[in-house]
Order: sequence, then structure tokens, then C-alpha cells
Amino acid sequence: MAILREVKKRIRSVISTKRITKAMEMVAAAKLRRAQQRVEQARPYGEKLDLMLSNLAAASSEEISHPFFEERDIKRKTLVLITSDRGLCGSYNSNVIRRSEQWLAENKEFELEIVTVGKKCNDYFKKRKWPILEFFGDWNGTLDYEKARSIVKLLTDRFLNGDTDEIAIVYTQFLSMVKYNVKSDRYLPIARPAIDENVSYQVDYIFEPDPESIYNSLLPNYAISKMITAIAEAIASEHGSRMMAMSSATTNAEEMVDSLTLDYNKARQAQITKELLEVVSGAEALRG
Repeated sequence: MAILREVKKRIRSVISTKRITKAMEMVAAAKLRRAQQRVEQARPYGEKLDLMLSNLAAASSEEISHPFFEERDIKRKTLVLITSDRGLCGSYNSNVIRRSEQWLAENKEFELEIVTVGKKCNDYFKKRKWPILEFFGDWNGTLDYEKARSIVKLLTDRFLNGDTDEIAIVYTQFLSMVKYNVKSDRYLPIARPAIDENVSYQVDYIFEPDPESIYNSLLPNYAISKMITAIAEAIASEHGSRMMAMSSATTNAEEMVDSLTLDYNKARQAQITKELLEVVSGAEALRG
């Protein structure tokens, strides 16, 4: 009887866990739909800015000049890494941290500093040797535009003041509900717009007031757009990974319930058989 009670208790526990994981899967799916919409809205804006910068660079007869394009001798590099605040999302956070460790190892000859976006990466790197410049947490799985602008202001101010010479971002690019790609991109300095020499630009642009003023207006927006897009992609990847992890956990719980139910039935059948044997043995003893 003690074994039966134990198995029955485990079945109830697993069923309770399955209800929790199923609810978390449904919540992650709902959040994923909203996060996916933000990604789909952010991507065209960034692509249009890239196209605009390329067109301006092609049409301008002058050399592009802006502090965000400034290439200099590198002494210090800054890494921005984006993870989640919460766990239960499979290997999402560990994949980002692993790619960050790889980037840090590749750039170990420079002075390095880290900006952590998300509690998980901050908890990991605050116990390591690399200094954390700033921590931005409590995102609650949603895109906070004010925090994103604060990150951009911190990074651009440090780059323009010469406190850092290059800034990179490690984040996850959202591909689908079940797939993402861990990327490490250079954030600053911005790569100069590519000009295709084989394409003839027929549009005769008139710069008003001048190209430098136009770049001064466009590039801060470009920096903000790039950061917001990276964070939006990371949040969508997080929700997709959590949805899949909770789906797998629910499936495993169902399989465990089936297995435990089978064990319970076997134990119950064995106990019934034992009781029947005891009754038959007792009857035979009385008859003899």
C-alpha cells in the first residue's frame, strides 16, 4: 500500500507540473505573437535607413564625414550582450553567453568592458573577470523604448568621448518560432555604406542644407533603430525558445504520467493477486 500511495502522489505531482508548463507555453505563445509583430515592424525601417544611407553616399560627391564612421586605433572594446531576465527557455541564454565568451576570447588583447542587457547574463558575468560597465534589466519580456534609448545614449557618448574605440552586440536573430541565430555584430563605428559601382544612379540628389547635416540627423536615428531591432529580435527569440521548452516539458510530463500510471496498475494488480492468494491459502488451510 505504501508503494501505491507513493506512485499515486508522484502522478498527482507530475499532472500539476504539466498544467503549469502548459500554461507557460500558452503565455509564451501569446507574447511571441506580439514580439514577432514588433520584429516585422522594426526590420523594414532599418532596411530603409540602410538603403537611404547607401543612396546618399552614392549621390554625394564628397567623402562621408561623421564621428560614427570614425575608424581609430583600438585600445578598448565594449561588448553589449542581450539575454533574458528569466529562465525556463531552454538553451537560449547559454547560447548567447557561449558566443559572448568566444568573442571575449578572440579580443583578449584589448581592454574589454561589458554592458549587460538582461538579468541572466549579468548574473553570469558579475562573477567573472571582465568589468560590467552598466546593467539594464527588468524588461519583463517586452521592448522598453526608453531603456533602449538609454543604452544607445550610454554607448554613443562613450564612443564619441573616446572612452571606447569599438562596440559590438551579441544577440539572437529571430528566424521562426522554433529557430534563432546567435549573432555578433559591430555596432560602432558604423560600416560605411556600400556603393555598387556597377549600378548607375540616375537620381540627381539635391542636398539641403548639406550632406553633413543630413548625416548628423540620420545617424543617431540609425543607431537607435539598430539597437531597438536587436532587442526586439532577442525578445522574440526568447519567447519562441521558452514556448518550445515548455512544449517539450509538457510532452515529457504526459509521457511520465503514462509510465507512472502503468507502474501503478502493475503494482495494484500485484497487490490484488497477493490478496487473492492469501484468501485462497487461508480457505485451503481451513478446509484441510
